[in-house]
Amino acid sequence: MANGVEPSSAPALLSVDNLSAGYGKIRALHGVSLRVPQARIVCVLGANGAGKTTLMRALSGLLPVSDGQAIFDGQSIANVPAEALVRRGIAHVPQGRMVFAQLTVRDNLVLGGYTRPAAEVRDDIDRVLGYFPRLKERITSRAGTLSGGEQQMLAIARGLLAKPRLLMLDEPSMGVAPILKDAIFETLRDIRDRENLTLLIVEQDADIALDISDEGYVIETGRVVMQGPAAELAGNEDIRRAYLGG
Repeated sequence: MANGVEPSSAPALLSVDNLSAGYGKIRALHGVSLRVPQARIVCVLGANGAGKTTLMRALSGLLPVSDGQAIFDGQSIANVPAEALVRRGIAHVPQGRMVFAQLTVRDNLVLGGYTRPAAEVRDDIDRVLGYFPRLKERITSRAGTLSGGEQQMLAIARGLLAKPRLLMLDEPSMGVAPILKDAIFETLRDIRDRENLTLLIVEQDADIALDISDEGYVIETGRVVMQGPAAELAGNEDIRRAYLGG
């Protein structure tokens, strides 16, 4: 914990306990534990290669969990297939966005709601586009013609069309111009406030992630080395030296 402060006592929507995962014989996570309280924003910070993406892939059913446990809303999700996790209420916005470049913005959004009735998804698209006016303006454009920031907006909007309870975002600032980066992170906070959504964000840009988060964790070489309220982590000298240029 950071500066001796206990993490939030609010009920956890997601609890991860001593989770280990990797690629073949190479273990990338070594007993990671964290809590994501309901309707909070929690960030996981770390340098490139620290294990952040591995954590997200393990929690979203894309990578086998070799040890430990992950509990979402009282049920184990370790090694549950990705599609089943979407149906349970977990949406994963992957690193690199992975939009369908040849499809229109609207078609990408429709695909985000593939686990829901088509009529509900159509009705929900306008609500989600309310958070991203730029996408509404380009609704008929091919996704591959959007800027990096606009593609990130599309990836987030597509995740929201699954109507998740937990939205997990992997490096949402990557490849995004600074002016759009600020707008995207402010929108994430707005979505949390308006929809009571829970967010887990992994980021290299600690400054912007800690600014919108309630709590944070720092991961190095697959291990959690620090945790605590986001405001305290932002003021921690070790964090400032490693991630904030202080």
